[in-house]
Amino acid sequence: MSEVDRVPSPAAPPAVAATAPEEKKGKEPEREKLPPIVSAGAGATAGLDRGSKGQISTFSSFISTVNQKKEAAENRSSPTHLVFPNIKNVRDLPPICLDVRQKQRISIDALSSEMKTPVLPESILPVQPKTMKDFLEDVEKAKSSGDWKTVHDFYLTMFDSFPELNAAFKKDASASFNTIEDSGINAKFVNAVYDALLNTPQDIQKTVLKGIINSLLREWKGPRTKDDLRAYFILLQNPQFNNTSTYVIYAHLLRQIATLVEADHHFLVHWFKKLSQKRFKQLVERLLQFISLRLFPAKPEEFPPISKCSWWIPSASKVLALLNTANNLVHPPLIPYTDFYNSTLDHIDLMEEYHTWQSFGNSHRFSFCQYPFVISIAAKKIIIQRDSEQQMISIARQSLVDKVSRRQRPDMNMLFLNMKVRRTHLVSDSLDELTRKRADLKKKLKVTFVGEAGLDMGGLTKEWFLLLIRQIFHPDYGMFMYHKDSYCHWFSSFKCDNYSEFRLVGILMGLAVYNSITLDIRFPPCCYKKLLSPPIVPNDQSMPVGICSVTTDDLCQIMPELAHGLSELLSYEGNVEEDFYSTFQVFQEEFGIIKSYNLKPGGDKIPVTNQNRKEYVQLYIDFLLNKSIYKQFAAFYYGFHSVCASNALMLLRPEEVEILVCGSPELDMHALQRSTQYEGYAKTDLTIRYFWDVVLGFPLDLQKKLLHFTTGSDRVPVGGMADLNFKISKNETSTNWLPVAHTCFNQLCLPPYKSKKDLKQKLIIGISNSEGFGLE
Repeated sequence: MSEVDRVPSPAAPPAVAATAPEEKKGKEPEREKLPPIVSAGAGATAGLDRGSKGQISTFSSFISTVNQKKEAAENRSSPTHLVFPNIKNVRDLPPICLDVRQKQRISIDALSSEMKTPVLPESILPVQPKTMKDFLEDVEKAKSSGDWKTVHDFYLTMFDSFPELNAAFKKDASASFNTIEDSGINAKFVNAVYDALLNTPQDIQKTVLKGIINSLLREWKGPRTKDDLRAYFILLQNPQFNNTSTYVIYAHLLRQIATLVEADHHFLVHWFKKLSQKRFKQLVERLLQFISLRLFPAKPEEFPPISKCSWWIPSASKVLALLNTANNLVHPPLIPYTDFYNSTLDHIDLMEEYHTWQSFGNSHRFSFCQYPFVISIAAKKIIIQRDSEQQMISIARQSLVDKVSRRQRPDMNMLFLNMKVRRTHLVSDSLDELTRKRADLKKKLKVTFVGEAGLDMGGLTKEWFLLLIRQIFHPDYGMFMYHKDSYCHWFSSFKCDNYSEFRLVGILMGLAVYNSITLDIRFPPCCYKKLLSPPIVPNDQSMPVGICSVTTDDLCQIMPELAHGLSELLSYEGNVEEDFYSTFQVFQEEFGIIKSYNLKPGGDKIPVTNQNRKEYVQLYIDFLLNKSIYKQFAAFYYGFHSVCASNALMLLRPEEVEILVCGSPELDMHALQRSTQYEGYAKTDLTIRYFWDVVLGFPLDLQKKLLHFTTGSDRVPVGGMADLNFKISKNETSTNWLPVAHTCFNQLCLPPYKSKKDLKQKLIIGISNSEGFGLE
């Protein structure tokens, strides 16, 4: 039989991601002065003059006057020219995003003392002009009277300089606020001023932008003060930067923030994480839009030529990296990590970006791969697939050359990883074949079942994965424990002499990613975090692999009851030592025998107390998720990476690896309807119309059962429902029969039911009682 058939059986009911950049310690990076807006070429000023509806066209004379004075000073003092004719010659700004090639993640808090800039004395601030209440009253009076002079004067003064910004928005002008936890800014006042700004007359909005230009053109001497950082923090939230006519100013603001030293970034990151979700999301969306419109401008004439502003996108990406780091420091994050995806990047040459990153890393040339958090999972899948295809072609070509060099006749089979297995010995045969053909793992997979005719056009490969995974993960097999509370599998801690079968599971997962097969595997997110620890196999085989920092949150995803119990221990208000009478020792049952393990040397003699209970809980979790299963997971890790040894893995978050392996849990049945193919039916046939009326009306659990019934998994491939190639075929049988599914081909065979009620009844019975395969 060349496919897996699902036949209903009524008798059987069913961050921290990137941190701030590494600078050379003890030496502040050379500061680049802000390129005068005119000096970026006439196009830069033209970008202002051509603003939509002439919003800031009156700035040209002001900018020219200011820059004529600045140019002479800059020519005397600036050692470098700041016009970049070619991106290849651009001196890249120091990376804010942690080098994704790094094997270990570094906490943002792990700054050495020498990295932290000394606290500089703050300048004496002007007197705070107005309170928030005064300002809002002035705005209301202006709206009713039409006289905006008072409001205009307020904006004129406030945005005139960095000290004025601090005077207006600092909660206490006399306090220094030199802590990362409190920016000292009255956030409500900032929000009120910006919310009102967009509803003011155009001359006020122009005044604000003019003041920002004046502030940014100020000649800086020495390191920034915390008041300067506060000013950057405030200016970055300006909603005027949503308008493309302000992008020249916005770009220079981003550049100044991007070129700050790491310790200054450290402060900004912690201030960003205190923003409200709404304001934080607005910042991210504004930056993503800026990058998208610079890549694909609706009106190219609005911007300077790309050769004149090649630093725009790197600067925006570096500021985005600060926001991404801030987001990863908050639990739960302010916004989902997917909100940082820039779908515009799906339409650029991703492989060129990847190869640039491969060749130059994070130093000499900019690549979006330096900031993988902006690349969508769909785009990353394309990179991984093409990288896999190139590796497959390279391996196959080498095999061909070797064959010819030995004067042997080449054959097509040498271009594939050919698996020949018996159904009755599926696991052992698969293990033997993969071990024997280890050198061919990166070739295209083809499966043959011994004694069965048929060519593998994709169906047999999927069948092999489905049957093998189902057999290996069966509780009786003993390799994995199924936890009913969390609906996931976890590695058995039982000791054994040979862990090769765990390596087989790792190879299977790697082959699935490599060959774009979605597996019906239920591992917790912690598994994928361990799988990327580190993302590249270390050359030193003695280095530990698959070890990552774990918390009660990780344990809760596997053993929620135990995690709850440990959390209760941490919050217990009584005497822990007397009431619990526990030691730094754990007990596990292995094949009916209770075994004890010390969590630390002499742990059986160390009582758990109120003082050391945090250490006990951390060691207990580390034992369960790391140490007790180290050999099992190490074999699994090496198996996966023996297939997926690619730098592209360094671009992935653990959640993204899970989606690549298992697919996405987000279902869109309307998208499935649009992409479905028909055989024997037309989409206008009555039976098909009944079918979609019923399916679209199903609750989510029944929709998932339908997907699992027809495809072998209730999750969706990275490319969406269209990638399923779902087909509905006409089954010319009695309408008393239930539907039948061919999971290898994602095909549903549907009898021509005469009524919607009959179709719904038969379909629900079929998808709810389909445990097991028809071939068994």
